[in-house]
Amino acid sequence: MKTMILLAWQSLLNRRATALLTILTVAISTTLLLGVEKVRTQTKASFAQTISDTDLIVGARSGQVNLLLYSIFRIGNATNNIDWKTYQTLSEQKNVKWTIPISLGDSHQGFRVIGTNQDYFRHYRYGSKQPLSFSQGEMFHGLFETVIGSEVARKLGYQLGDKIIIAHGISDKAFTRHDNLPFVVTGILAPTGTPVDRSVHVSLGAIEAIHVGWGTGTRLTNASQIGALDQQYFEPKQITAVLVGLNSKIHTFALQRFINNFPDEPLSAIMPGVALHELWGMMSVAEQALMVVSVFVVIAGLLGMLSSLLTSLNERRREMAILRATGARPGWIAGLLFLEASVLTLTGIVTGMGLLYSGLWLCHDWLLETFGLFLPFSPPSIYEWILMGLILSAGMLTSLIPALRAYHFSLADGMTIRI
Repeated sequence: MKTMILLAWQSLLNRRATALLTILTVAISTTLLLGVEKVRTQTKASFAQTISDTDLIVGARSGQVNLLLYSIFRIGNATNNIDWKTYQTLSEQKNVKWTIPISLGDSHQGFRVIGTNQDYFRHYRYGSKQPLSFSQGEMFHGLFETVIGSEVARKLGYQLGDKIIIAHGISDKAFTRHDNLPFVVTGILAPTGTPVDRSVHVSLGAIEAIHVGWGTGTRLTNASQIGALDQQYFEPKQITAVLVGLNSKIHTFALQRFINNFPDEPLSAIMPGVALHELWGMMSVAEQALMVVSVFVVIAGLLGMLSSLLTSLNERRREMAILRATGARPGWIAGLLFLEASVLTLTGIVTGMGLLYSGLWLCHDWLLETFGLFLPFSPPSIYEWILMGLILSAGMLTSLIPALRAYHFSLADGMTIRI
C-alpha cells in the first residue's frame, strides 16, 4: 500500500498541470454547490426571521399573505385602512403588551415611507429577536425628522442632517412631492438584511401634517405654519396596519378571534410565522431550482474530472504496460488509478471549502450591505458534511470507469502503442 501511495504521488507530480486543473474543477464545483446551498438556506432563514417576537399583525380584512407583504415586506397596497379609534381599542386590550402602528402610502425615490411612532424602534425585532440599532444618530423626535434604513443611506448617499422630500403615493414625480415640508435625517439604522434597510421612517404626526389640505389645494406651504394649527390636525385618522406583542403567547388565538370578529370594522389578524411559512411555500419552485442548479454544477465538475482521467489514461498506456511488465497485477494498476482520482477529489473538496470560507470572510460585510444577505462565518453544518461526503463518493465512483479500463489493458496493448 505504501508503494502504491508513493507511486500515485509521483504520478500526480509528473502530471501536475493536469492534476491542478482537475483539482480546480472539483474545487469550483464544491464551492458553487456549498455556496448556493448556503445562500438557499440562509435566504430561507433570513426570510423566516424578517420579523420575530411579534405575535400578531392586524390590518383590514384581507388574505394573510397580502397583509404580510404590504405590512412587513412593503410590497403591494392595503385593501383598506384601519380607523385610529380601532387601533386605540386594540392597544387597550388587557393581554396586549405593546403595539406598533404603521401608516403606508408615501415614498421617497423608490423607497417606501413608513409612518410610525417611537415604539417601532423599541419593540421591532428581526432575526433571533434582535432589536433595531443605529449606526448613526438617533430616533426622530421632531415632527419633520426621519430615520432611514442602511440601504437608503448607502444608495442615495445621505448623511445626518441632510434634507429629503417625501412624495405622495408610490411614484415619485415632481407634482406628487411634498417639497414644501422637507424632512431632516436624524438617524441611520444599522443593516438588518430585512425590508427595514429599504425604508424611510417618519412619525405618524408628520404623515398627517404633510397631507393637511392635500385634497383641497390648501396644503401647508412651510413648516412655520405648523405652530398655528391645533394638535388635533396631527393625530392620525387612519393607519394601515398594527404589529402586536402580547404578555403571553397563550392569549394569541383568543385575541386573533376577537380581532377577526371585530364588530366595528372588518379586520384580519395573522400570525407572522404561519404567514411566512405559507409565503415561502409559494416560492418553493425557486428553492428547488437552486438545488437543481447545484446538483448539475457538481455533475459538470465530475464529468470534467472523468474526461481528464480518461484522456490521461490513454497517454499513460505505455506506463501501465511497463508496470505490468515489472509484475504489477491488473487489480493493483486499477487501484492506483482509483487512489489518484480519490486524492484529486478530496484535494478539490478541501480547496473548494477553503475558497468558500475565504470568500465568506472577505465578502461578509459587503454582501450584507449590498444585498442584505447575511451569511454567517460558521463551521460546516452536518448537512454540508453530508454534501461533501456525497461529492467524494461520487468522485470515487466516477474514478472506477478509468480504473476498470486500466484493469482490462493487456501487456501487448501497452507495448504496441504507436507514438
